[in-house]
Amino acid sequence: MRLVEGLVYGGDYNPEQWTRDTWAQDVALMRVAGVNLVTLGVFSWGLIETADNVFDFGWLDEIVGLLHENGIGIDLATPTAAPPSWLHTAHPEILPFDADLYQQPPGGRNAWCPSSPVFRDYALRIAGQLARRYGDHPAVRLWHVGNELGGGNARCYCDVSAVAFREWLAQRHGTVEAVNQAWGTAFWGHRFNTFEEIQPPRGKHGAPSPGLFLDYERYSSDALLAHYRAEREVIQQFSEAPVTTNLMVGPGAQIVDYARWAPHTDIVANDHYTLVDDPDRAIELACSGDRMRGMSPDRKPWLLMEHSTGGPSWQQRNRAKDPGEIARNALAHVARGSDGAMFFQWRASTAGAEQFHSAMLPHAGTRSRVWREVVELGGHLRSLAEVAGSRVEPARVAMVVDDESGWYLQHGLKPHRGLRYGHELRAWHKALWQRQVLADLVPPWADLDSYDLVLVPGLILVDDEVAARLSAVPERGGTLLVTYLSGVCGPTGEVRTGGYPGAFRDVLGIFTDEFYPLQATEEVPLDDGGVVRDWTERVQLDGASAVISYAGSSLAGGPAVTRRAVGEGAAWYVSAALPESSIGAITDRLVAETGLTRTVEAPAGLEAVRRLGDDASYLFLINHRDTAVEVATSGLDLLTDEKVGPSTMVPAGGVRVVRESATSSPVRDRAGSSQ
Repeated sequence: MRLVEGLVYGGDYNPEQWTRDTWAQDVALMRVAGVNLVTLGVFSWGLIETADNVFDFGWLDEIVGLLHENGIGIDLATPTAAPPSWLHTAHPEILPFDADLYQQPPGGRNAWCPSSPVFRDYALRIAGQLARRYGDHPAVRLWHVGNELGGGNARCYCDVSAVAFREWLAQRHGTVEAVNQAWGTAFWGHRFNTFEEIQPPRGKHGAPSPGLFLDYERYSSDALLAHYRAEREVIQQFSEAPVTTNLMVGPGAQIVDYARWAPHTDIVANDHYTLVDDPDRAIELACSGDRMRGMSPDRKPWLLMEHSTGGPSWQQRNRAKDPGEIARNALAHVARGSDGAMFFQWRASTAGAEQFHSAMLPHAGTRSRVWREVVELGGHLRSLAEVAGSRVEPARVAMVVDDESGWYLQHGLKPHRGLRYGHELRAWHKALWQRQVLADLVPPWADLDSYDLVLVPGLILVDDEVAARLSAVPERGGTLLVTYLSGVCGPTGEVRTGGYPGAFRDVLGIFTDEFYPLQATEEVPLDDGGVVRDWTERVQLDGASAVISYAGSSLAGGPAVTRRAVGEGAAWYVSAALPESSIGAITDRLVAETGLTRTVEAPAGLEAVRRLGDDASYLFLINHRDTAVEVATSGLDLLTDEKVGPSTMVPAGGVRVVRESATSSPVRDRAGSSQ
């Protein structure tokens, strides 16, 4: 589904902040930069509907027309992320309540309860007004429901939400007795006789019911999804343009379960901002991109809806991006499957909460380095137009990612309350990234048959069907690696008895009878020279063999990492929070044993990803090192329009995108076989 010719380039545009003269300047500069799509109207509800059922579309008509006249497409947003002040004044009951029943004041984003029928009526009315007016306008290439749903209003604990939650429970479980069974309410005598007795997990409980907490997280995600779908259905009555919303997908547990949302979007879109104090932010970016691709139906191209040219303003110590970092970030997303790169926002605001957020056109204007790099990036994306619609080369590695496991692990009384879901995911993804081995980050229900190596980091919740499919990976000749705190609980959060790791004991050939989480200053040595912090276990072999053993503490001599041969496949268990050196050594062995092919042979820090079109393959080489790297490849560098081969030099901090010659890399079909 093509939104524009070639790759998308642009960002959020908020013309309501500026004069008409500035609009003309903006559109002229957009053409200089190569912008072909802008997101319009995200925060404009109060300027369109100036009072209850009083609409002023004059200014919006004008800017839509101006953009269209200049060949710039529009991603038109429903402005429901920002209810107008008159609505909050007339209906303060729509404002969300936190777990302590403190009602949030107006003035923020997404300041509404997802289950409020009052808000739903007003939101669908404004969405319908916009869809009727612009549904068949040729400039509108995409519809954008709300903004970052899950940010600000992901959890509401009001009485309306409580009623909706009970209805959700009745649909999910059927009977109140089934709820009692699922939550284990016999503990502490918290048995319910009717659904009406059930309340949301309010207050700062020291030990909330894990089943109640988990189901409220699920309900909250579903409530927001229901609102998105309601707006989407209104738009589709009047427009054939695709509809999406901007997700906020990173490597950790997300605030809502976006993988379940993805099938309801015509194009899966993401907002991604690197954490400025993360030394591995380039790897975190790649991890997010791999997760976006893994949740996109059929691994189709997705869209980077927002990222930043510099400091995003909401972090503690915002930093500018280094020279070349804007291009590296944008093209890394494109390499991993995005069909474009968009930013928040086009022109830097001079007032308001995000007045110091970076932009494509910064406060310093066109004399700035950022502007020069924005124009340069626009040229790069035009040069890469033929890449649009191609798909990332099929990965042979999958990593299973599950938000529900993240929610469950990070809340309530767990064996180690300092652990965060995503730590093991990032650690193993980093090892693959450093070795130029591509991985798809997929939800637990994904089809795994095409993957030779499947990594399962921290999948603490797992149902029998998913456990059986994962256990079948080594039985069909693949390799399965499971980390600690996986398989421990069923889908309602109940512990699987008989020893850890519960659902995976048999396939792994091991048995853990006791967790040994380490204290803040504790360290346990391994016999491979590494040192473990945070987590260890007492593991007994039950058909598996030890690969790495503990060399200290009361666990000395016991296995820390195990491997069980299963026919031509293998099942690994990692019982410890391994150091990077140990993870790297295991990854090298996994790559060798499974016959994985690196995208290129290069040192760590050279990112390499290949996209495949119908008639060509495109090798993206992104150098995050401070020294140049030579890479074997032949073809045409699309960014410089120069032929390269039998190798190309990727300068420090530079990017190369090579349309490969037939002798450099075979074009593969989308099932992964060579043509």
